Amino acid sequence: MLRDNDQPNGNPLREGIVTRTVPDPCTVVIFGATGDLTHRKLIPALYNIAADGELPPDLTVVGLARRPKSDDEFRQDLVEAAKKHSRQTVRDDVWSNFAGAVFYHQSEFDNAEGYKSLGKRLEKIEQERATGGNRLFYLAVAPDQFQTILQNLTAAGLNKPREDGWSRVIVEKPFGTDLASAQKLNAIVREAFPEEHTYRIDHFLGKETAQNIMVLRFANAIFEPLWDSRYIDHVQITAAETLGVEGRAGFYEKAGALRDMVQNHLLQLLCLVSMEPPTDLRADSIRDEKVKIVRSLRRFSAEAVAENVVRAQYTAGAISGKKVGGYREAENVAANSKTETFVALRLQIDNWRWADVPIYMRVGKRLPKSGTEISVHFKKAPSVLFNKESEAMAQNVLVIRIQPDEGISLRMQAKMPGTSLRIEPVKMDFHYGTSFGKASPEAYERLLLDSMAGDATLFARADEVEQAWEFIDRIQAAWREAEAAPVHEYPAGSWGPEAADELLAREGRAWRRL
Repeated sequence: MLRDNDQPNGNPLREGIVTRTVPDPCTVVIFGATGDLTHRKLIPALYNIAADGELPPDLTVVGLARRPKSDDEFRQDLVEAAKKHSRQTVRDDVWSNFAGAVFYHQSEFDNAEGYKSLGKRLEKIEQERATGGNRLFYLAVAPDQFQTILQNLTAAGLNKPREDGWSRVIVEKPFGTDLASAQKLNAIVREAFPEEHTYRIDHFLGKETAQNIMVLRFANAIFEPLWDSRYIDHVQITAAETLGVEGRAGFYEKAGALRDMVQNHLLQLLCLVSMEPPTDLRADSIRDEKVKIVRSLRRFSAEAVAENVVRAQYTAGAISGKKVGGYREAENVAANSKTETFVALRLQIDNWRWADVPIYMRVGKRLPKSGTEISVHFKKAPSVLFNKESEAMAQNVLVIRIQPDEGISLRMQAKMPGTSLRIEPVKMDFHYGTSFGKASPEAYERLLLDSMAGDATLFARADEVEQAWEFIDRIQAAWREAEAAPVHEYPAGSWGPEAADELLAREGRAWRRL
């Protein structure tokens, strides 16, 4: 839950509105406890929350996996992972206190007896540690294990909340591979947990700047009156990576950039930057507005896909002066693969606010720089006063940097010092790290806290996921039907194929360089 964070004398900790997420005591049961996600993200996140003093003192972690391990062996594995991946230095005193609440339970995911013994162990731990019977099940496993785990949780009665407690589940992406699989997955989850107790996690929404988009728009009167087609020329959303597939080729061959990134991460950012003001800050009020945006996206015909979507694959090139191979050279990639490692789209939101404002998205691997940002490009000012300068004057651009250097900047026009009238763009810049004097928490820290507190604002709802897949499926279908549809190429270390530049150039626009 969110509570005002006031000092005893009633004064807030800092000027303005201050709220904080207050998690309930609970037992976090992690399926896939020996896996990469647990070691790189979940345990470091829980440790950092503990180090910041925001973890409930009675919180307990039970890791479940197939490998036989003792509690002490599991704890030793986790401390090594925390030292490697934590954003804060692991302190012995904090870790010792945290590790005392960590346990291990060995079981196969399809072993019914393992779930019965898990239930008995949870009851014992809950009595000893006074967790209130609250249970948070985290499925840090491949999607093909979801049904097995959920059905066994249901058979053992572990999905039902205990008296005065709650029982919730966190489901990791991908949420299906198309509309049909997403609907099937949602039905499977719904049989075990109601929608209000289901948390579909998208780590992009846990990033500070993503959370700040609504505050930027709705808490600042200087922006919201300009946030429509009368003043905005277009919007760009870019997610760039210098990395290649890095051992994920088996997964990536089946997914591609469109399904791996656009369907979830980029569409989520689009919803936040374009949604209408919610009636209040309750999770469903916000998610209602996000769903409206996805429903308002103009659906593509096969002809429109060819005109508005560019897909491409990286070839051999150089990143930071180091030679790298092409995508088809990676292990487990077909020699004639048509899987896209880059995709650019021109979208339209068919509603009153965004009519005729194009939204450009691009995502790609092996690009020159890593970063994710949203840039809002405003229309140029009338040129009647500065006729000679009008052609040279740049647009005002508001840039929301999601990662890695989280912050917000605004480009505006200013006169250069001197006797002549020379107009040049200048930048007002806000950085989270320097402005607030502390590092932003990792995305998983915020999302874990919210799930413990029962706040689903930053989690995807079933209808939102399905609407997003319905939009993406039309593009995938057009690609399948048009065997001759081009898969452009771009050398590693470039900003993508020329066709992506032409997507904007035909309307007199250009991609913003990160």
